[in-house]
This record gives sequence, structure tokens and C-alpha cells, in this order.
Amino acid sequence: MKLHKGLLCVLVALVMGTLGLASALAAAPNENAYRGELPLGNPGLQETRTTETVTPGVTYTRITRGYESRKDFYTVDVAFRADRAAAEEIAARLREDGYRPRVEKVADRAPDDPAEGPSGYLVRVGKFATQAGADALRAELTADGYAGTRTVYTGEDGGKTTGPWVVHVLKVDPSQYDGTLEPELATEIVPERELLTGISARTGALAAINGGYFVIGPNDGTPGDLAGISVLEGDLVSEAVDGRTSLVLPEGDGAGADVAALSDELSARSSDGATRVVDGKNRKPGLIRGCGGEGGDVPTEEPKHDFTCTDPSELILFTPIFGANTEPGEGAEAVLDTSGRVTALREGRGGPIPPDGSVLSGTGEGADWLRAHARPGRTIQLSERVSGDGARIGAGTGVVNGGPRLLEGGEPEITAFAEGFVYPENPEFYYRFGERRNPRTLAGTTSDGTLLLVAVDGRRPGYSVGASFEEGAGIMDALRSDEAVNLDGGGSTGMTVEGRLVTRPSDATGERPIGDAVVVLP
Repeated sequence: MKLHKGLLCVLVALVMGTLGLASALAAAPNENAYRGELPLGNPGLQETRTTETVTPGVTYTRITRGYESRKDFYTVDVAFRADRAAAEEIAARLREDGYRPRVEKVADRAPDDPAEGPSGYLVRVGKFATQAGADALRAELTADGYAGTRTVYTGEDGGKTTGPWVVHVLKVDPSQYDGTLEPELATEIVPERELLTGISARTGALAAINGGYFVIGPNDGTPGDLAGISVLEGDLVSEAVDGRTSLVLPEGDGAGADVAALSDELSARSSDGATRVVDGKNRKPGLIRGCGGEGGDVPTEEPKHDFTCTDPSELILFTPIFGANTEPGEGAEAVLDTSGRVTALREGRGGPIPPDGSVLSGTGEGADWLRAHARPGRTIQLSERVSGDGARIGAGTGVVNGGPRLLEGGEPEITAFAEGFVYPENPEFYYRFGERRNPRTLAGTTSDGTLLLVAVDGRRPGYSVGASFEEGAGIMDALRSDEAVNLDGGGSTGMTVEGRLVTRPSDATGERPIGDAVVVLP
């Protein structure tokens, strides 16, 4: 792809015009034109649906739509810049090095983003029919000193394409289904992860779908910890990313399922009268994945997706669902029995969790609070309150974290900015996460109480390109959902039906281990 320097004057004339993504992001046709089709691509694309009954009240539908467009191709993203002038500087450097760059405007922002105007400008090089060609160019660019390049497929840009798409839909009608639908924690304890097929087999699930966001590596907390709220059988397992939308599943067959933005308040009160915020539950102190907490987290107490906030002074509550021992490290720990009486005060963290009690683990000022107010013989009263959107978290309730909201009251309501999916200082994050098409897992309810669990395959050019947030909202609306939320996606997206994995993993390594799932049990 390099060009002789003597041709640069000709090339400048050839590349004077820039290709704007705004033209590709033209307004979609009126939804009424789709007449029952999924609103993906133009109306009238070939769409095929096959449905099977899993058990009375539960159906699985596989929807295929569209075809690979001959206009889509592989290219290399060299840079994303919020300012056109900065993008043009990089393009000029590329031309000097003998490449033929394009600068493409990214016109759209998150629907609730208060900022206006284009979100940024992409600098791209190359046009290839195969990924191998683009990968070779990317290696050449890297050797020439261009860092952070990536191979992308333009059918995943979020603009106009013909697909194809593969969408999997589990429909649970509580009026006919007499089984149990609930969240299931991977490995049955908080730490570590498990394949969806493993969770499905272990629980004997008729069907299952991946659940919420979770911690992958130890640099971001406890691997396997849910990065947001988790409630199992009415017990809070992981604290909320305050204000983030989640899926609420009352005990039983899915009747009364809800989509709600949830927050929580946790506190400890010693019998000597001292009180303190409990910063979190069942996770490594000091690392808050997804942020959205309280107590001085840095750099923000607002939600910030795929980001780890920090706090050197925390009080974390560990319960038996975490496993045998708390997270090790410096600080102090108070061991509590079932009544909340302090049975031991330990220096250092990483001790046993009593099977019929709990442990308050402190760092920094949190450890000092324990030393002063959690001496053996005293009683610590723990308080936990989950609230938001009128949701009821009673005995037996399950909650799966997610975000952002996609539908409210039957209308699109994508709360990406409010829920931390937009970085004002780095608009590329939302472009990659929400504007571009990715594998998606979606959940929603209909006006008659039916629960919809949906998986959209993606990052598979020629098979399925995935969906943007707006397309996810459109899919749920077309399936007659009136409330809907985005769950964890990307390589985590998966669905099993009668033990078989019906989705196609997007990771090169295959199915990704996850933190939790929603299981449909006999």
C-alpha cells in the first residue's frame, strides 16, 4: 500500500474529498414500512424465522436476515480524533509516508448526550475483500510507527448495510410456563468464571443466556465478580453501579419481570453508636469496576463503563457466597456471627469466612474504623437497601446487572450517557461500544407479561454483523417489548437451548467464560 513519493502531488488531488460517515448514517425508513420484519437494513430484505417449543410457555426462534453487502470491506483504523484538524494532521503524515488515507466523519452521538455536533473523525487506510489483506497493511503501519491501529469491517460501522444478521429469541410466557427462571452465578461462588454451556449443563437448564457485566482480570478487582448489582434469591451478592439499568426477576416463572434503574445503600452501625458506609460487597477492596459507588471513589462516583475506579479506604462485606476466604492484603477484618456479634478482630486481610456469618474487611480509614468500633463482643448492625424505578426486591428476587436502558414505555430510551457509556473526554469509547455493531445480549418485557431474552450474533462478517444500541432497541421494539435493557455482550454473548449452544462465539478462542447467566429451568 505504500506509494512512490513522486506521486504525492497527484495523490493530494485524488484524496481532496473526504468520505463522511454521516452519509452512511442516513435516517432509517419509517418503522411501519417493515410490516413485522426486524428493522435492520432496508425494508424487504429476506428474513427467515424458525421456531421450536422448548417446553410449554417457552419458545426459541432463530431469525436470519439480509446478506453480505458487496459494498462492505475490510480497512484499517489508524486513529480516531474528536477534532477534524487533528485527524487531518495524521492523514497528512500518512500521505508523507506513502499511504492513501481517508478521513471519515462520525456524525452521531448517544441519544442522551448533551454535547452536539460530530463525535469525531476516523482516519482510515486501505480497502480489502479479506481480513488478511487488512491485517498485512496494519502490520506495515505498525512497523512504520503508527500505534493503536485496528482492522475493522465496514459492515459493522453502524451505518447502512444489508447485513447479514442472526438473532436468537427466547420467549417465556409465565401464563403457560410452570418452571423456574432465575439468575445463576458462575462456579456457584463469586470468584472466577464459567462457560455458559457449563452453567447450562450443571443446572439442567432447558435454555440459558449470558447475564451481566463482570470483572475479567485481577487488575480490575476479583475475577468473576459482577461489575454491577447481583441479587440471588433476594440476597445482595454484589453492589450496584448506582443508577444503572438492570433486569429484575421475581421468584418463580418470570411473572412480574421488570427492567429498572437501581441503586443501593449499605451501612454498618456499631453497638457503640458509630456508623460507616459499607463501600461494597464480595469484591477486592479498592477496585470498583464500572464505578458508580460512594465514599470517595476516584476519579468519579458516577457510572463509567469498562473503567475501574479506586478507593484506598474501603469497608467491604464478605458473605459465604464469596467462598472460603476474603481477599488478602493489608488492613483489618471483623468476623461476625449470624447475629452480627464480633467474634474476632484480625490484623491483615484474607482470613476465613464463617459459613454461618460474615466478615467486614477494611482498608485505610475503613480498617481504622473496625479497630475502633468492631472490637470483639460488640455488635455490628448491617443495613442494605436497594431502590429505583419502583422495583421490589423481595425474598426470592433475582437481579442481573446491565445497561444502558433501550426502551421505556414502548419507546426508544437509550440512556447511554446517563449510565456511563459515554466518556466526554474520549468520544471514541461510545463510538466503538454503542455506535458500532457488536454481538449483543438483550432482555425485555412485553405489556402482557412475557419475558424476552435475545442474543444477536456479531463480529462474524458474512454470517452476522451484530447490532448497535439503536438497532438493539429496534429489535426489541419489533418483538413487542415495551421495556428493554442491554446486558453484557461482545464475546460474552451466548444462548443455549436444550444443552446446545445456538449462538456463534465472536472470540477467536471460542466461548468466553462469564460471571452469571439467566437460566430457564424445568
